This record gives sequence, structure tokens and C-alpha cells, in this order.
Amino acid sequence: MALIQIRHAIRDAIAEEMARDERVFLMGEEVGHYNGAYKCSEGLLERFGERRVLDTPIAETGFAGVGIGAAMCGLRPIVEFMTFNFSAVAFDQILNNAAKIRHMTNGQFSVPIVFRGPNAAAHMLGSTHSQAFEPFYAHVPGLIVIAVATAYDAKGLLKSAIRDENPVVFLESELMYSVKGEVPEEEYLIPIGKADIKRPGKDVTVITWGQGVPVALRSAELAAAEGIDAEVIDLRTLRPMDTEAVLTSVRKTNRAVVLFHGWPYGGVGCEVIAQIQEQAFDDLDAPVLRVCYEDVPMPYAENLENLVLPTAERGLAAIRAVTYRR
Repeated sequence: MALIQIRHAIRDAIAEEMARDERVFLMGEEVGHYNGAYKCSEGLLERFGERRVLDTPIAETGFAGVGIGAAMCGLRPIVEFMTFNFSAVAFDQILNNAAKIRHMTNGQFSVPIVFRGPNAAAHMLGSTHSQAFEPFYAHVPGLIVIAVATAYDAKGLLKSAIRDENPVVFLESELMYSVKGEVPEEEYLIPIGKADIKRPGKDVTVITWGQGVPVALRSAELAAAEGIDAEVIDLRTLRPMDTEAVLTSVRKTNRAVVLFHGWPYGGVGCEVIAQIQEQAFDDLDAPVLRVCYEDVPMPYAENLENLVLPTAERGLAAIRAVTYRR
């Protein structure tokens, strides 16, 4: 096992897949000569050359469309957005082309493409650079949506995403690129669509993903100090969702909290709660609660940003509430 940062796990996954399959290439803003805005592509230009590591203009609609066309022609592009906030410019390409071409051509064309980059809030970036985009993409049939929180998951799931025949939206976190984790030195893949129990427990289930994972784990630690044993489930894949893993845990603990980075209204958290309510209602001993952003645009000022973000203390309060230990 090697102890590496998430950014290096992403780089290694891309490098291994580019070495394995000459159809794989990387394109995006500053991925080449600058080694990536967050150094996730460090050394790839030197190793693979300008035909396979392409610096693009700041024109997300254009290079997303080029990537989709390349995928339709048999290549396997990895398209990096410097931030997923910029992917909003490419919505038409992703939602109406990448997600629908396989359906609209009756399977004559597939679109094996990965759109990846940092998602959700970082630190003092303001409202237009702090949005969580998984609700937009998970809403659309035809897209796979993945959110990673560890180096192990980042590498194993990115390799699986690159090999998949469908378009994949791969969500990372600017704040977590430097977080280290153990990664096997031999090749491995993580299957898409499988959640992971990051912490076993018996009193309450905390469902989370992406940037929410370390917050949820800290909430569980605080709860443990009060004698509450929380199980933390990292969904990892948001579409398709591993509903069975969630239901199995909730049927064991009889209580659930959904903790995530994102707004409360109409998001992935709502879908998690709907699945629990529809399929495990009789197993619940308390209402399912959410811990997420406040329902406002993200402030720039640090003190105000801290009031909006989900925290371990807010997670603990929700755990107390569903276990009736206010």
C-alpha cells in the first residue's frame, strides 16, 4: 500500500488507463503545460505528449462537444473542468448530447466519456464558484454520477469510469485534493454503483458522499463520545444509487440522517429520503433528517460561509434528534 494524496490517486488512475488504452486522452483547461489547476495531471504531458494531453481554451461548451464527438468516434476522452461551476456553460452538450445520444441512436453510438473536476464549496470562492452540481446531473437519465472522498475510491472508481461505455460525471473536491489515503500499488477497480460503509454502527445510519464524508465521520466520532453508535455510509455513486445498502443499514439502525454538501431543496438528499420513506417506512423509529447547506447563495465572507456549510456539530445535533437524545 502507498500513502498518497487524492490528486495523485487521480493522476495515477489517468496515467494507468492512458498507458493501457491508447484511445484514452485528457483535455481541459490547464491540464498540460501547467500540470492541472490542482496538479491532478502532473507529468502527463511530458509522458504522453500533446496529442493525448490537450490544453483547451476557456470554452467549456466547445471542448465538451469535441470530447463527445471524439467518444462517438471510438476514443475515450477525459474532460476536466477547472471547476464544475464552469460545466454550467456546457449543460447543453452534457445533458442533451452526452446523456441522450445512445438512446436517440438506438445504441448505434455510445459515448464513453468522463467529465471530471472539483465540485461544491471550497473556501471563500463566493456564490458562483461554490455550488454542488450532483443534483443537476443525477436528475438526467443516461448519465452516471460519482462523488469521491478518499484516495482509494478516487483511483478505483476513476479507472472504472474511464472503462465504462456510458458518460460519467466524476465529482471531486478542491478542499480534499491534498488528503492522503492508502492505495494499493497493484491495479484494482471499484465497481460503479456500490456504496461503502466507512464506519459500522448500530444506533443510527448517516448517509453521505463527497465532501460530506469527513464531516459525517467527525459527527459519528462526537456521537460515540455520547454513547451513540453511528454507521456512516458513503454512497460514492449517486446514479445509479446503491439503495439496497442504504435500506439494509436503516432496517438495522431504524434511524437515518442524510449529511451532504448542497442545498436542501430538490437534491440527491431528497432522493435518498424518498427511497427510505417508500421502502423502509415501517422500520423507522424517527423522521429522517438532513444536514446540508443553508438554503441561500454561498457567501464570500468566511464567517458567513461557516454558517452555511454543514458541520460536525450540526451532524451531531441531527443524530441526537433522531435518537431522541436532545
